[in-house]
Amino acid sequence: MTNNVAAQLKRGISRQFSTGSLRRSLSKHITRQSSLLDTRRSNNFRFSFGRQSSLDPIRRSTAPVTDDELSVPENLDSTMQLLFMACRGDTKGVEDLLNEGIDVNSIDLDGRTALHIAACEGHVEVARFLLTRNANIDARDRWGSTAAADAKYYGHVEVYNILKARGAKVPKTSRRTPMAVANPREVPEYELNPLELQVRKADGITKGTYQLAKWNGTKVSVKILDKNSYLDPESINAFKHELTLLEKVRHPNVVQFVGAVTQNLPMMIVSEYHPKGDLGSYIQKKGRLSPSKALRFALDIARGMNYLHECKPDPIIHCDLKPKNILLDSGGQLKVAGFGMITLSKISPDKAKMTQPGALIDPSNFYVAPEVYNDQIFDRSVDAYSFGLILYEMIEGVQPFHPKPPEEAVKLMCLEGKRPPLKVKARSCPPELKELIEECWDAEAVVRPTFSEIIVRLDRIVANCSKQGWWKDTFKLPWK
Repeated sequence: MTNNVAAQLKRGISRQFSTGSLRRSLSKHITRQSSLLDTRRSNNFRFSFGRQSSLDPIRRSTAPVTDDELSVPENLDSTMQLLFMACRGDTKGVEDLLNEGIDVNSIDLDGRTALHIAACEGHVEVARFLLTRNANIDARDRWGSTAAADAKYYGHVEVYNILKARGAKVPKTSRRTPMAVANPREVPEYELNPLELQVRKADGITKGTYQLAKWNGTKVSVKILDKNSYLDPESINAFKHELTLLEKVRHPNVVQFVGAVTQNLPMMIVSEYHPKGDLGSYIQKKGRLSPSKALRFALDIARGMNYLHECKPDPIIHCDLKPKNILLDSGGQLKVAGFGMITLSKISPDKAKMTQPGALIDPSNFYVAPEVYNDQIFDRSVDAYSFGLILYEMIEGVQPFHPKPPEEAVKLMCLEGKRPPLKVKARSCPPELKELIEECWDAEAVVRPTFSEIIVRLDRIVANCSKQGWWKDTFKLPWK
């Protein structure tokens, strides 16, 4: 069978497929697939034979192809062999490959199957045969196109009628979303096929919050935009704002963006899933953390926040940094999440103000800086304030002014300028750490250190305490 396929490929017809141009065209796409936890096989080339999807922004020529125009690529994997035979219209070649055990619904990097290709090329017999072998009649490629849509676009009436008679669905192109583009070329690179997402229906989960889902078999977190929000400009702008920020950040201590659905309803934002939950739940379960563990966690948070603050050309101010927005990955590392949820009005390169004063500020949020709480102009130091309170909670094991009600504690801090006392024993909390906490939550923004300074000071504290033997578990992993 292998020799037969090789011989057929040497005699076969294909469009120009030089490895140099292939490498250039694939580099960006393959990099993205890798960064998005793509579960497809990495050795699948992008299919470049014959016509392409009817929704492909860079469609191939529809002119007839002659043997003289073609050079056959070597070392095709099994999926590409199947797609090549479908493109040739070689029913026997397709049959031989399927008999060898190749999955009839194998896909390339663009999610295209042999049935897609046969439909594009108008190969009636290949299409008929693939249907007898249970080809997925409604499979969609990365542009959302089906075999029936491709057959219709390229005018292959017989193939189209066969597919329609089998119940094939043609995607509706009239379904518009607030972020729909007029030209397929403009479909963003992060766009995901909604059919690849399986959202778990769970009690207590509401639209507008992140919830567990599966994308191509991988667990992810999905935020679904409420249908009632599509007519609300503010909700759409907030969605776009969050998406814009998530799209451009990549750091080990910042939650990873997977992709989004913006061309179909409902619109969604997809990010990585963290089965170990958030820092707030961790502290609630564990109570007071050892200083070494608190320092390791603090460094994770500080590194993630420093990255956000140093983003060019505009720093990302979190404004809602709190334990619930800090996630633990499977390796015990912390990742900052929840940024981009609050839209800000830029006053200057370094100054901002809330776009909707008080609209998104929780009155029971311990960690909100006084400037934000009082609807004043603020800068990046508001996140340092929140960081100081998080560090306090890790060291003390309780929230500020416990057991006072949250609303009362927030007023004490934001309106009266009071700060909770550090009750932990001095030998368990290095004086340098206490000093850092107090500087971070200082009422004067100018006193608060930047996160680049915080990282340096935390590293120094870790080194000094290890050297002086402050604690025995300095080198223990933080999740143990």
